[in-house]
Amino acid sequence: LRSGCLQLYREHHGMFVDPDFPAEESSLFCDYTTPLPKLLGDVTWLRPQEICKQPQLFPDDPVEAHPKQGILGDCWLLCACSMLLKNQHLLNKVFPPEQPLWGDRVYHGEFRVQFWQNGRWIEVRVDDQLPCINDTLCFSRCQSPRAFWVALLEKAYAKLHGSYERLWAGQVSEAVVDLSGTIAVRWNLKGAESPQQPNDSQTQHTPNGMRLSELSLELKERCAIGCCVHSAPTGIPELGQFHAMSVMEWTNVTTTTGEQVELIRIRNPWGRRSWTGVWRESGSGWASLEPSCSQALLGRTAEGEFWMDETEFQKEFDEVTVGYPLSDAGHLQSIYTGSYLTHSHQIGGCWVKCHTAGGCRNNNTFSINPKFWLKVCERGEVLLSLLQYRHPEPPAEGGTQQHSDLQAIALHVWKVEKKHFNLMRTLNNPPLVSHTHAYNREVVVHTHLNPGFYLLVPSTFLQGAEGRFLLRVHSSCSTSLSVMKSPPPLQHCSEGEWETISSHGCWSVGSTAGGSRNFTTHGLNPCIPFTVTYDPGGNNTKVTLCQNRPENSLHAIGFHIYKVPDGDSLLSPGAMSPVVSCVPHAHSQEVSVFCRLQPGKYVIIPSTYQPELSAHFTLTFTCRINR
Repeated sequence: LRSGCLQLYREHHGMFVDPDFPAEESSLFCDYTTPLPKLLGDVTWLRPQEICKQPQLFPDDPVEAHPKQGILGDCWLLCACSMLLKNQHLLNKVFPPEQPLWGDRVYHGEFRVQFWQNGRWIEVRVDDQLPCINDTLCFSRCQSPRAFWVALLEKAYAKLHGSYERLWAGQVSEAVVDLSGTIAVRWNLKGAESPQQPNDSQTQHTPNGMRLSELSLELKERCAIGCCVHSAPTGIPELGQFHAMSVMEWTNVTTTTGEQVELIRIRNPWGRRSWTGVWRESGSGWASLEPSCSQALLGRTAEGEFWMDETEFQKEFDEVTVGYPLSDAGHLQSIYTGSYLTHSHQIGGCWVKCHTAGGCRNNNTFSINPKFWLKVCERGEVLLSLLQYRHPEPPAEGGTQQHSDLQAIALHVWKVEKKHFNLMRTLNNPPLVSHTHAYNREVVVHTHLNPGFYLLVPSTFLQGAEGRFLLRVHSSCSTSLSVMKSPPPLQHCSEGEWETISSHGCWSVGSTAGGSRNFTTHGLNPCIPFTVTYDPGGNNTKVTLCQNRPENSLHAIGFHIYKVPDGDSLLSPGAMSPVVSCVPHAHSQEVSVFCRLQPGKYVIIPSTYQPELSAHFTLTFTCRINR
């Protein structure tokens, strides 16, 4: 009865109710394989103004903004949330400012949150109905009971994944990437390789080159760092297996005997102090420091925080996650040299069974894997990452979540003297550098490269394993990245090179959301130019339009390609007919066409079928080139 009255109240007051992620059981559970279904029948959904008086998005005291874990096992996500509080620019990216809040005249219970997904930022909209038990938030919250940014971000992230239950377990590295678009690496503190790593006898692993202790103090302060335990640690007896915490601060202190000690301030998202080592609040370690120093450091610990030294840190934790710092301009800062990697490229690709899914180097089909050219113009530091898209299907009932939706992936790099080379001879030689196959969403290779051309080959371990991926390159030197495109099936030409260029844009309501050619506003859509330079006969151009929206809220999309008349700088699409159209206007993530175009200048007009629909999109042009 109370739930029904609340719903009538909300509808009467015009509050937004999200139809795609309703305040129902379907938003809480996906496969009922975690302890979460114990809550069946106990959860009610309340808006912040129904939970407390004068709710806030962020509290006045920044310390009170830190996340506190509830009964959902998403400590990995909360570690990334703590990272956002160290970077106001990123926080504004994830939580766009100037949204209507409680008490504002235009407030209607809707929030916008952005996440970095597969190479682009996407927006997730949610209402502010939050799961509660006994009128109290049952999942994550802020230290301040009046602040709700953590609970709303968690809800948007749950919507992105399909349910709250899908957040029960995960990797800190994935959450750090999703909340920033950076690159994150995982370092094993115990020195042993993962037993889950498949065996590829011809693959070489890229050495990390350094460990956490070698990071400069300045970089440690700028990095997002999480620390994980894979079993119950000795110094924190109440912890079970697989728990993640945040590293908040590093500092060097000198004891009264002149010894240098590095202290690390850790935050437990459970929100309570659990450390029993010598640097606990009443531990013996503080007696070795000057009283003023001890008081200052202890005074900096908030609820749920504690200090430990580097030796204890290495002993208690099994793994650390380090996220590369990001400048406001979006440039990664190298954790190895401190240099900013000001040049960046990214290209998407896929492994298709019987076409481009060649498997690891143990297979004679390895050469059919996707291949990319990296041109390095001068010697410099280069960071390569291969990120696989997660499969949308949930794990099988009773199965584990660890690798259920991930392939074992690897990235190999060969140096070649020139682009006219023998492919099979090159691939039979050991790669210059590579990352072994691993069940990670993203594998990362760090290296320094001399000027020249490099062949990049991403692969899955299993032959025929299908999936989509994103290849990213960040470098301190000028580089270019392009696809070495194999001819499509049934095409007689067996040689040739292809180049891929991506362009990002958006349809904006009231300005560039003109709809299909059925509408007079079609010409308002974005108009994106490109040039075809080479026509050897046969199809020479592929165009793909991908909309950057969650799979449960896709628009119907399509595009038209127009030839620009010689000498014209402007094009009036309404007065011309397209030379090629891809107009299924399907509710799919992407649509594409593979065609033959004569050399010349063209423009593409991407559109949604209905006008006045907003979305970001990516257009990818793959054209045959003549070297």
